[in-house]
Amino acid sequence: MDTITKANGASLNVKRLLTRIFMYFIIVFVIVISAFPILWVIMSAFKTNGEILTSPLALPTHVSFEVFVELFQKYNFPRYFLNSLIAAGVSTAASLLFYAMGAYVLAKFKFPGRNLIFVLFTITLLVPAHSKTQPIFSLIMNLGLYDNIWGVTLVYISTGMAMSIFILRSGFMSIPKSLDEAARIDGAGFFRTFWTINMPLAKSALTTAGILMFLGNWNEYYFASLLTVSDVNRTLPIALAFFTSEFSYNYTQLFAALAIVILPGIILYALAQEKVQASVAATGVKG
Repeated sequence: MDTITKANGASLNVKRLLTRIFMYFIIVFVIVISAFPILWVIMSAFKTNGEILTSPLALPTHVSFEVFVELFQKYNFPRYFLNSLIAAGVSTAASLLFYAMGAYVLAKFKFPGRNLIFVLFTITLLVPAHSKTQPIFSLIMNLGLYDNIWGVTLVYISTGMAMSIFILRSGFMSIPKSLDEAARIDGAGFFRTFWTINMPLAKSALTTAGILMFLGNWNEYYFASLLTVSDVNRTLPIALAFFTSEFSYNYTQLFAALAIVILPGIILYALAQEKVQASVAATGVKG
């Protein structure tokens, strides 16, 4: 009997070991296929054209930032970078303020039609962005903001509404209502309760919504190309589309331009990934 028990135990340990090895293999495989294209682009930015063509998977022989300096000196990359930063940063900050107040009301206050309003907000996730082209274009033209980076910023403020309210509402719902009641007893009004109590406690949801909006706006191409035409108002994705043809034979500069576009988003997400993961998990439970 003891021999049979030991044999069963050894067989179970072998199965667990094989299962664990298989799980690690899947994890490593997913990481490699996800991270390799990004690492390859960044690595290729430090190679010469000859190295890229002859040994595309090899490491660069030397590391030099001259190509990045050349991009910022020879081309209008500082302006493109500033335009993207304005369009993505300002729209994200404004959206967080407005949508946080809306999500706070939907989460904390009961009134007729509250659930219907929330459904109407979130159902816009099902509406393709391209279907809104004509009304958005007409609105921007009537406002006199065509070929203006602030017109693009205004459009970006509206694009993250549904996702932001969905995330922020779940974040505010996770905050105990007893804190709001205690604040009202102490004489705090709506804005003080919202700003000094709920906003700090909902920082994980705010961080998640902010990062997702910023990354979406930073990489957005369609409306930026639709609403701008001059070189001075181009964002980085638009400039990159023009450089793809201009740098068709200069792969080093092309990969350097790609690295400039993708690195800010990667760095931003890496710095706040714990809060993003915690907020997404809470959204799945509370939403």
